Amino acid sequence: QVQLVESGGGLVQPGGALRLSCVASGSISQFVIMGWYRQAPGKERELVATITTGGNTKYVDSVKGRFAISKDNAKNTVYLQMNSLDAEDTAVYYCNAGRIIEQDWTNYWGQGTQVTVSS
Repeated sequence: QVQLVESGGGLVQPGGALRLSCVASGSISQFVIMGWYRQAPGKERELVATITTGGNTKYVDSVKGRFAISKDNAKNTVYLQMNSLDAEDTAVYYCNAGRIIEQDWTNYWGQGTQVTVSS
C-alpha cells in the first residue's frame, strides 16, 4: 500500500520561493511517472509538472522557467522547487504517482500541502 506524504507548503511573499517534498513509503523507481498537481479555490485541479523514471520532465506553460521538478531515488522523494512565486500560484499542491500493477494502471495521491502567496 503506497503512501505519499507532502510537506514544505506555507505562506510566502510574492517573488519568494518554496520547495515542496513528496516522500513515498517505498522506492519511487517503481513509478512510471510522478508529478505535482494543484487546485486553487473555485478551480479545477491542474497538472503542474511531471517526471518519469528516466528523468524526463514536463511543465504546464504557466510555471515554465519558475518551477523545477526533481527526484532523489535514495530518499524516495520527489521535489518541486518553486521560484518567483505569484498570487496565482496559491493552491493546495498534491503529489501523484502512477505505476503498473498486474498489467493495470494504479494511481496514488498524497493528502496535499497548502501554498499561499500573499504580501
